Amino acid sequence: MSGSVNGTGSTGDTGRTRSAGSARPDAVRARVPAKVNAQLAVGGARPDGFHDLANVFLAVGLYDEVTVAPGAPGGGPVLTCTGPDAAQVPLDATNLAARAAVALADRHGIAPDVRIHIAKDIPVAGGMAGGSADGAAALLACDTLWGLGTPRDELLALCADLGSDVPFSLLGGAALGTGRGEQLTPLSVGGTFHWVFAVAEEGLSTPRVFQEFDRLTAGSDVPPPAADPALLAALRTGDAPALAKALANDLQRAALSLRPALRATLTAGTDAGALAALVSGSGPTTAFLAADAEAAHRVAGALAASGTCRTTRVAASPARGATVVADTADPAAGTGG
Repeated sequence: MSGSVNGTGSTGDTGRTRSAGSARPDAVRARVPAKVNAQLAVGGARPDGFHDLANVFLAVGLYDEVTVAPGAPGGGPVLTCTGPDAAQVPLDATNLAARAAVALADRHGIAPDVRIHIAKDIPVAGGMAGGSADGAAALLACDTLWGLGTPRDELLALCADLGSDVPFSLLGGAALGTGRGEQLTPLSVGGTFHWVFAVAEEGLSTPRVFQEFDRLTAGSDVPPPAADPALLAALRTGDAPALAKALANDLQRAALSLRPALRATLTAGTDAGALAALVSGSGPTTAFLAADAEAAHRVAGALAASGTCRTTRVAASPARGATVVADTADPAAGTGG
């Protein structure tokens, strides 16, 4: 893990409210943002099945909240979930929040007996890292609940073991992800960028999108991925029109191949005045960069009226990474009450 992510600062502060050794709370709630990929450059498949990436992450102000509370001895993680897409969230050991609790407990030699409640607001299977966000939030919340005080570089290493997008969900702000996306270098952002997200009727499997990328690029020379200097400069200066010209997603062709209807959504957003449009990550959520907050709401209204998406969301970036927002004595934590 790169040492560049171990410092403190507004994009990297995990927001703990208690230090190790303090009186332990009865429940801890952490808030974690969604992400958009301003650039997703994808290399060819590696022998291990992953792809090298140059992934410019921006955290955006759509949030899940994960609350953890002590569970029954020997019961392991027990999950509940509420929110618009709650029925699509797995509540078993495959959920990244449950896996995060187990990984942290194993690291410290303790039992992962915890109740985890996810208040889901990030679209599910939408290319916005909602599952990864829940893993990062659960890791931070459990570390606080159990009074462990795990060093930040160790938390990031655990995140990387959980999944390629999980470290950025902990970090937040803006970052360049290399390797398979887990090796992060924080990026400077000189202003606020306004986004509209059009949520599709059904999700897309990230592995399936990568498989389609491999199919579409078979036999061709896939160049090594690299961040676009013009895009990084636009972020530094807060220049939305310049960022719009540089937005790019190498997975977009594969996502559109699997879900051709997304083309109509992209067209509806640009026709409504968006500066640029692209598929968010592996999709099927589509992202639209707007000139300002007022323009974002106009684009969102036009997309909602177009009938090409299930719903729209407006959010700004950058946003803070996973942060403890409350520790409480609320006995209903983990039940959605």
